[in-house]
Amino acid sequence: MTAIERLWEDDFQLPIRDALHFADGHSCDVALDSDAPGGFRVLAAFDLDEMLQGDPSWTSSVDGRAVVDLGSRGLLWGGEGSYGSDGFVARLTADRALIWAIFFTESNPFNRIQLSDNVATFSSTSGVEIAVDIDDPRTPISGPASNGTA
Repeated sequence: MTAIERLWEDDFQLPIRDALHFADGHSCDVALDSDAPGGFRVLAAFDLDEMLQGDPSWTSSVDGRAVVDLGSRGLLWGGEGSYGSDGFVARLTADRALIWAIFFTESNPFNRIQLSDNVATFSSTSGVEIAVDIDDPRTPISGPASNGTA
């Protein structure tokens, strides 16, 4: 079991870092960017195990505020972290195991999800909006989303 799977399974926790995590253990930094397709950029990969060794308590429990049921393909979930400015979006299996999750420290909670084909648009309480390919959130989405940071 990977570090991110353990965090998720223990108490729906994610590291407090603007990052994209996959259940297979791969993690990448991300940054909100209103000029980027989808409203954010995927940056360099990093070692989550190494990060957690430095400070294992640097995690946030997350709680959902919006959900889209994908049937046998699982579900999309968006919500908040432990602090008012945190937000997360995720794709889960039908039994709520993690497929991928993105955590933002300055997005505010995500409380709306719209799905069109394979593209989900997540909107936060502060107007941040990101769009992702639900099968691979690293895939650039054509046309920028407005993330309220312009």
